[in-house]
Amino acid sequence: MSTQVATSTHVVLDSPVGPLTLVATDGALSGLYMEMQRHLPSEETFGALADPDTEPFATVAAQLTAYFAGELTAFDVPLDLHGTPFQRRVWAALQEIPYGETTTYGELAAEIGSPSAARAVGLANGRNPVGVIVPCHRVVGSTGSLTGYGGGLDRKRHLLDFERETRTGADGATLF
Repeated sequence: MSTQVATSTHVVLDSPVGPLTLVATDGALSGLYMEMQRHLPSEETFGALADPDTEPFATVAAQLTAYFAGELTAFDVPLDLHGTPFQRRVWAALQEIPYGETTTYGELAAEIGSPSAARAVGLANGRNPVGVIVPCHRVVGSTGSLTGYGGGLDRKRHLLDFERETRTGADGATLF
């Protein structure tokens, strides 16, 4: 019986929110980490430095570029997310939050069928290994306040403001 070992590689890209480390495992994106991110895995798990022109990095970079240019509202890249079944349910629900909109931890908990699990949803949200692409920044506190974000509250505020401005346009008209 042979056991196949997953192979990870990584690249570092510049972005409007600072350097992003992209990690791929067997050809699918398994991590997107910001500088000084909470719950950052050890760099040894990132694997070897890869050529940014190889897949999936080239596709992810192109989509991130389009996102930060205000031209892309939903990502379509292969993901390989490792977490508990509960975490994966939360991460799947995060991907359903519309661009430029927010939801609360409690609303997200109810959406996944665990209405009393707002705190657990917050913990799973904080462990999201692919920030921006799996938009955990779109979850706010019950009063609309900006609560914790693994990449820092300044980045969360930047991403939310950017999406709202892009979504409504300079003249206030809704574009998407």
